[in-house]
Amino acid sequence: MKNLNLNIKSTFLLVLLGSLVCCSSSKDDGAPVFGGPISATYTNPVYKSDAPDPTLIRGKDGYFYAYTTGSVIHKSQDLVNWTDEGGAFDNTVFPSFLAGGSLWAPDVQYVNGKYVMYYVLSKWGEIYQNGIGVATALKPSGPFTDLGSILISKDCGVLNSIDPCYYEENGHKYLFWGSFQGIYYIELTANGLKVKSGSTPVKVAGTAFEGTMIYKRNNYYYLFASIGSCCDGLNSTYTTVVGRSESLFGPYVNKNGDAMLNNAYTKVIEANDAFKGTGHNSEIITDDKGETWFLYHAYRVVDEKAGRCMLLDKINWVDDWPVVNDGTPTTTKQQGPYFKN
Repeated sequence: MKNLNLNIKSTFLLVLLGSLVCCSSSKDDGAPVFGGPISATYTNPVYKSDAPDPTLIRGKDGYFYAYTTGSVIHKSQDLVNWTDEGGAFDNTVFPSFLAGGSLWAPDVQYVNGKYVMYYVLSKWGEIYQNGIGVATALKPSGPFTDLGSILISKDCGVLNSIDPCYYEENGHKYLFWGSFQGIYYIELTANGLKVKSGSTPVKVAGTAFEGTMIYKRNNYYYLFASIGSCCDGLNSTYTTVVGRSESLFGPYVNKNGDAMLNNAYTKVIEANDAFKGTGHNSEIITDDKGETWFLYHAYRVVDEKAGRCMLLDKINWVDDWPVVNDGTPTTTKQQGPYFKN
């Protein structure tokens, strides 16, 4: 009887151990299993407080992270429900390459095993007193360690050097940036933390644009940008626009073939009766049904004082051009992105 009990206990322990090993398995990138498919319904905005200039990344932990002006971090499983994760920087290591500057419009990417934030330090209304810095972290929630500036307006020859957008192509790393003084790109070093020696700014779009985001789909590169005024409450005229090119480096053109270098564009999303100042969109996320989504900001007409809230909408593709709703933000209940886990 004693041997039988030992055999039963041994068998039980082996089964238990096997179940623990099975249950502890995870994807190669370390993303957790959230317990089944996720797809929440939503009505814009998905974040009702001030959260301008969102950039978006899915971390290796499986969560989505949105970083907004001020380098504030928001976290979500489904792009619909968001929690606040605090600031990206410890106050003891706050970026300071420009005295009196404020943190704007970050872009966060996963580069060479680290989360890299390209951020803006700028003074409002200045076109010389600003630049782009870089910081790194081992986790998407930070804290980020500041490494200082990589582009300064008065030094690089591009005034109003703000609104960075990182893009990697064939092992080469590039930074696109600019605000109403032209949109430019420059090549970065292999680690993405500095400007490559000998690389100089190259202009790809005119003076009508800021808030650049580059997206590759099929045979085209799309340069999303914003035109108009961003920050005048319900008087804001911010509008999301786009051009496309068969090369990362342009020429980018609108539907009629007119060049963005000459300030031509095709509208993607503009104001309606519910939202004003619709612009500065995030990176585009493809869900597990193959549908594409992005975040952007706008003022709510019913609550202007809340600031530039964060909106979510699906992008449809018609003749290889992005189309959102009827060209304005959705205002009715929508089915959100679908993720298997």
